[in-house]
Formats: sequence, C-alpha cells, structure tokens
Amino acid sequence: MSAAAPRRVAVIDYNGGNLASASRALAEAAERIALPAEVRITADVDWIRHADRIVLPGQGAFRDCANGLSAVPGLRAAIEDATAAGTPFLGICVGMQLMAERGLEHGETPGFGWLRGEIARMEVPELRLPQMGWNGLRFTPGAHPLTDGLRADDHGYFVHSFALRGFDPADLVASAEYGGAVPAIVARGNRAGTQFHVEKSQEVGLRILANFLRWHPSPDGRADRAV
Repeated sequence: MSAAAPRRVAVIDYNGGNLASASRALAEAAERIALPAEVRITADVDWIRHADRIVLPGQGAFRDCANGLSAVPGLRAAIEDATAAGTPFLGICVGMQLMAERGLEHGETPGFGWLRGEIARMEVPELRLPQMGWNGLRFTPGAHPLTDGLRADDHGYFVHSFALRGFDPADLVASAEYGGAVPAIVARGNRAGTQFHVEKSQEVGLRILANFLRWHPSPDGRADRAV
C-alpha cells in the first residue's frame, strides 16, 4: 500500500506579517504528531482551493490586511469557496479578526462575515494598549478539539489593541482577561481563529496547531479526532 499523500497546508501570502514563523510552527507541529504535511506560503488560487488546511496569519491593522487580501486577484474568493466547501480554516491575530462582520480600525472595513460581531478598540482605560505579552487562557476542557491537551493555567502570547465584540457566545472557545473578558479562541463550524499568536506561544501554540492539523469538523461544528 502506498503512503498517504502529505496534507496540503496553505499559509496565505498577501504581503502580511508572520508568514514564515507561522509556516515553521505548522511544520514543527506536523512533525510532532508524525503527520506528513506540505506547508506552503502561497497566493496560488488553485493550490488554496485544493488545500487540506488554510491558515491566515495577520498583524497590523484590520483595514490593511483586508486590503492586502483584496489586492490579489481571486484570493479572497478562493478562501471563501474552500472554507464554504468544508476546508478547515485557522485565522491568527488579525487573521482571526477578519472572520468578523467588520473592523472599525481606521474606519469601517468589511470582514468575511463568518462570525457575528465587529472588531473594535478595547476599552481598558486602566491598562496599557496594546495588550502585549503572555496571558492566561480560560476555557472548558473538552469543549472544543482545538484545546485538546491544554491545561487550565496555559498561556498564549498576545499583541493587540482591537478585539471582537458583539459576538455569539456559542462561537467562543476560550477567553483571556485584560480589563474584562477578551475573546482568545473562536470557532464556527470549520472556521476557527486565535486572537493570540500561536506561532509565538511555544508549547501551547504548537499543541493548538497540531490539534488544527488533525481537526475534522463535522457539519454541526464538532469534530472527529482521526487524522
């Protein structure tokens, strides 16, 4: 019997940040779980449409990232079509924010609209913005496959001044505390995102990426663990 083809993992290239570090982290996560994977930084529309996993890193302003996607012909449509067909998607930092209906940074900019709510500046007058550094994750163990193997005292690395508000509580997987609860991991169906940088979150980030690589969402948004 021939070996299974490597899992194709598309890291979306739209002149955004953290592409190389996200790609390296995904490759390391795949190696840790002995999952053959081809991780490619790409804007090739056909490759993205046929990928097994799609990852959208992001840093900077919501509007700049949205405009970067739109500047590549067919790129946004390829992501939308592939995820609509069931391809698992992971947005990182601004990549997660783009899942919302709109962003309010530097004016109003439409997002993908996969999640209810908008990305607005955090209201934390007693704290410094951006939130920068390690923060604890609050989640219910076993509630979602992306948090499998995480512990109650695990931390992610955050760098952001804007956050999701007005969201559906059913889409919240994990939160963090920064002058109030801040959405940290969200998911709806086969589309998920982390407000923190999984590629900078060391063992916790690698665990989440490994969980994502073997995640098989079912139609109701739950998941099988089989690779």
